[in-house]
Amino acid sequence: MEQNKKKRRKKKVRRSSENRPKLFKTVSFKPHINFGTHTIKILVIITAVVMLLLCAFLYIVKTYTVDKIIVEGSTHYSTEEINRMVIGDGFLAKNSLLLSLKYRNKEIKDVPFIETMSVRILSPTSIKITIYEKAIAGYVEYMGQYIYFDKDGTVVESSDIKTEGIPQVMGMKFDHVVLWEKLPVSDEEIFKNILDVSQLLAKYEIKVDRIYFDDDYNVTLYFDQARVKLGSFDNIDEKIIRLKAILPELKGKKGVLKLENYTVESGYASFEEDE
Repeated sequence: MEQNKKKRRKKKVRRSSENRPKLFKTVSFKPHINFGTHTIKILVIITAVVMLLLCAFLYIVKTYTVDKIIVEGSTHYSTEEINRMVIGDGFLAKNSLLLSLKYRNKEIKDVPFIETMSVRILSPTSIKITIYEKAIAGYVEYMGQYIYFDKDGTVVESSDIKTEGIPQVMGMKFDHVVLWEKLPVSDEEIFKNILDVSQLLAKYEIKVDRIYFDDDYNVTLYFDQARVKLGSFDNIDEKIIRLKAILPELKGKKGVLKLENYTVESGYASFEEDE
């Protein structure tokens, strides 16, 4: 009897343990998101942004494209050559906004015969390029190169390209050339004489092929097949003024015009044709 009671108690205790309520319960939870609607909204926003950027880009391209370029101060390079140096090629090369950023507070240097170039944006469609050229008095030929020098005789450029409008100077003797240094001649006074002649020729718009100085600094000018002997620098202004008047008569002639002893008072000038 007692054993049976004990068994029944054990069973009751076991049932009581199994029926005990649980304090924690695992809960599964599944979010519900409509991916189709969300994706469409994102695509619409991206498309709108892309369209706005495209419209802005097209507006900038159309509104800020340079179609007028003003070039001032260039005698050695054509307008087309300057344009290629400054603007270049490419789809957005003529965009004035990009050019403004590119050349803001910046000048272009390291171009032969040019000290600096400045670029100024005048309007969304026009720019102005100002050239500041090096003051070149003449050039000499040396070892197959054209050596250009300034009024002080300092070599400013060495090139295999001959530039029109700059006279060749002959008669100077030197044995080497160094860029940015003076030509090593025995008497630097010749550079002052070269500058004087060059300035007078430029003043009276006389273009010569060559300027020759002999050992005594007597000057001879070469025009195609004609030569003009100016002699010393005495009355050089009067001689060149007289040359300006006679020059049209020398066209096509081969010989020498003698102005060594010319003065306004004497009026002496003679031409000897070559045989």
